Amino acid sequence: MSIRRITRHLVQHHWRAKVIFTPGVLDRIEQAIRQSETTHSGQVRFVVEGALDGRPLFRNQPARERALDVFSHLRIWDTAHNNGVLIYLLLADRDVEIVADRGIDAKVGAAGWEKICRDMEADFRAGRFEHGIIKGIEAVSRELARHFPPRGPHPNELPDEPVVL
Repeated sequence: MSIRRITRHLVQHHWRAKVIFTPGVLDRIEQAIRQSETTHSGQVRFVVEGALDGRPLFRNQPARERALDVFSHLRIWDTAHNNGVLIYLLLADRDVEIVADRGIDAKVGAAGWEKICRDMEADFRAGRFEHGIIKGIEAVSRELARHFPPRGPHPNELPDEPVVL
């Protein structure tokens, strides 16, 4: 367990997520998700967490493992075509993770998701959080549209609004 990581999480805590992801930014991200889901039959969720605290922090939970917990808790895996995708941002670690259900993950693979994550992180390093998230949603949506194009009406199985933890 890194003292530096603990300090970073304790100092940044959750205030940074609220400063960066204002209601207006969250609305635009929600609109991007809603619009993207017209191009495919998949489901996209975005979750940002300012910092870990309590048990996840002191057991040194990696961002990837936390993203898997969030994916499960929000039941993103529970879609008709196994094509739900979570874009998870842990601000204190400056780490973005994409967790995808088995239907779409089998088609895109870890290397495909990793490239999207790295592109988003480049925008984040430049302070362009909203741009990076929307660009990431668009990239995920291109993959979903390629492998799960819309076929007639499809229900919105998961909420489109971003989650701030």
